[in-house]
Amino acid sequence: MASYEFDVHTHSIASGHGTCATMTDMAKAANAAGLKMLGISDHGPKTLGGGRISYFRSLAFAQPKRLGVRMLYGAEVNILDQEGKLDLDDEILESLDYVIASMHRPIFKSGTADENTRAYIKTMENPNVNIIGHCDDEKFPVDYFALFRAAMENHVLLEINNSSLSPDGYRGDTTYADLLILNLSKHFNYPVLFSSDSHGTEHIGDFQYAEALARKVDIPEDLILNYSVRKFMGFLGER
Repeated sequence: MASYEFDVHTHSIASGHGTCATMTDMAKAANAAGLKMLGISDHGPKTLGGGRISYFRSLAFAQPKRLGVRMLYGAEVNILDQEGKLDLDDEILESLDYVIASMHRPIFKSGTADENTRAYIKTMENPNVNIIGHCDDEKFPVDYFALFRAAMENHVLLEINNSSLSPDGYRGDTTYADLLILNLSKHFNYPVLFSSDSHGTEHIGDFQYAEALARKVDIPEDLILNYSVRKFMGFLGER
């Protein structure tokens, strides 16, 4: 089996909770894990203690390589409403290497499955959004078939969030939702993304629970973009 080359859903001290790790600490851990590329995606400003607007604006000047690891600088922005409004303006989003958009309580008030699905789809229509984060969360029910079809139509990735699947996860039992996403990926031959959602260095590049679920589905490796930096960067370039 090939080894994973990157992880792009990670959080540093700038996310305001869960870690005191700096970007250099994160790069050191990525190097130790054998990753070729690391993405830092700190929480947007509506998250308590999250990155300020000035922080995300300054990322355009951050080092492209740290300790031998290629660096990408993005954000995990908050979806604010049913119309897919985000907590960073497009001007800033355009300057980032990639954007993950997610629903978090209490920032987003969950509605019905149809309402939550609509909010995700409106979010995906923003050309700056590349990834939908932890859409397996039981607190935000969705229509997964409609969500996956919209992801394909808008050239957006759905992630399989390893933290969600962890025994310590706090998003409920996400196994069924993630199995659905993986089966839809296999059926439509459209890629997905593994994410550690590591707050700090401890879980960078750790996809053990996502990998175990993918094995049950017997999904081809070429549909999991983490095996290839080249394929992931090519995917981003096509948006």
